[in-house]
Amino acid sequence: MTQDENEPKRHIKTVVTHAGYNPRDYHGFVNPPVVHASTVLFPDSATMVSRDQKYTYGTRGTPTSDALADAISELEGAAGTVIVPSGLAAISVPLLAFTRAGDHILVVDSVYHPTRRFCDTVLKKYGVETTYYDPEIGTEIKNLVRPNTSVVFTESPGSNTFEMQDIPAIADVAHRQNAVVMMDNTWATPIYCKAIDFGADIVIHAGTKYPSGHSDVLLGMVSANADYWERLLEAFTTIGACAGPDDTYLVLRGMRSMAVRLEYHEKSALDIAKHLQGRDGVARVLHPALPDFPGHSLWKRDFSGSSGLFSIVLDGGGQSTGLWQRKAHAFLDALQIFGLGYSWGGYESLCVHVYLGDRVVAKAPSEGPVMRLQIGLEDTEDLMTDIQRGLDAANAVS
Repeated sequence: MTQDENEPKRHIKTVVTHAGYNPRDYHGFVNPPVVHASTVLFPDSATMVSRDQKYTYGTRGTPTSDALADAISELEGAAGTVIVPSGLAAISVPLLAFTRAGDHILVVDSVYHPTRRFCDTVLKKYGVETTYYDPEIGTEIKNLVRPNTSVVFTESPGSNTFEMQDIPAIADVAHRQNAVVMMDNTWATPIYCKAIDFGADIVIHAGTKYPSGHSDVLLGMVSANADYWERLLEAFTTIGACAGPDDTYLVLRGMRSMAVRLEYHEKSALDIAKHLQGRDGVARVLHPALPDFPGHSLWKRDFSGSSGLFSIVLDGGGQSTGLWQRKAHAFLDALQIFGLGYSWGGYESLCVHVYLGDRVVAKAPSEGPVMRLQIGLEDTEDLMTDIQRGLDAANAVS
């Protein structure tokens, strides 16, 4: 719903609730229609030749995809957004759009593992070289930038271990070399971090996570600032990686409650994270909103909130990887409320033993296995009882 430019700026919950559509366009219905489309008809041959109408073919947008794209663009402060079939597609499409054979790119070493796999396989095959950098590098990234560096890929906080990056400092260095700054902002969503404001040119989200909120949809969104929007749109249109209308609609519907859900996820996760600090069997809690977390000052500066995902490092009882694995499995198998499954951002709590063996320069925790917790919408007292059940089982392993 369009805001009058003379009105005061709307708060984020209002934007999330109303952005991206006008019910008057659809006979007053609150939600936009789910448009299933491939072929679009033209009124006459002249219009067919000129394509002088808003919609021309299903891969080039529909009222359903436009509603979600416009909403995300308004939340991000972006020039435009494309909707793709998955979070991984939201990573691969812009990387393909802004690299070519002979390029060099910089990727944070705490990146989502499928991003690393895409860089190390597809991009490598096409002649793009990837260097992984320490997430805490800051302005020293200048020492890694080359004349052919075309992209700096960031993710803050980092996957699984939640290292914070100084995005403005990194962006300043990258832009002086005309490199495109990309940020995977799935953890915070635009509710808690507007990455474009801090120097990102391209912002990536897995709509699968918090925008959907119900663990039943795969979707991705990629937003761009004005400098790079046309180039992103051209690549998206050429590749043809468009999402289906039903999934797009489900994410749009889920997004309407995202701000309210995130508040509960945030409070519950912080309560549990604080509760776990110093508990028997917990060596460390990895949550950037905790005051003693190494990157807390960056989180406090750039983020307005935190989500429901964080990790704990179990006391491994030594350096034996076999012992660590047994403790991790005992912890997982004792859980009764937490599900054992990948992904996150849904209404249910989940836990996984994370793999960190792919890292090149960023150091993995040395105290024991890392367990990633997705804190859902259940009662926190029940969740803490369940975690304690897992800790008791892990502590019993020797």
